[in-house]
Amino acid sequence: MTTPFPLANLDVDFATSLPGLAPRTSFRLERIEGAEGLFALRSTSDDLRLFLLDPAGGGLVYDPPLTAAALGEIGASAGEVGVFVVANPGEDGVSVNLRAPILVNVRTGAAAQVIFDDPAYPIRARLSERPVEAGGAA
Repeated sequence: MTTPFPLANLDVDFATSLPGLAPRTSFRLERIEGAEGLFALRSTSDDLRLFLLDPAGGGLVYDPPLTAAALGEIGASAGEVGVFVVANPGEDGVSVNLRAPILVNVRTGAAAQVIFDDPAYPIRARLSERPVEAGGAA
C-alpha cells in the first residue's frame, strides 16, 4: 500500500499518545527532500522527531490488513489513508517496524497506530537494496 497522493507538510493529531511518547499527541509530518518516501514526524511541543517511511518509497511490498475499525478511528476511507512505518537508522543500516504501522488521514491529519499480533510482520525489518515482501508474502 502506498500513500494515496503526495504529501507536503501536514499537521497530524493522534487521539492517544504513541507508546513511549506520552503525553505528545500533536505532530507535524514533513517530507524529507531528496529521500524518496521518507518523512520526519516532529512533535509540536518539543524537539522529538521520528522518521517515517512510506513503504513503497523504501522499496517495500507492504499491504497490511486495515480494518474498518482502524480506518474509522481516523475517519478515513481506504483512498484517504497514508500508511507509514517507523524507520530506525542504526550502525548496521535502517530497520523498519512492520508490526505497528502509523495510519494518517491525509485529508484531515487524524492519525493512529495499529499494532498487529501476527509475527509475519517483523518489528525490525532491515531495509535492503532489493524489494522486501512483508505480511506473509515472503
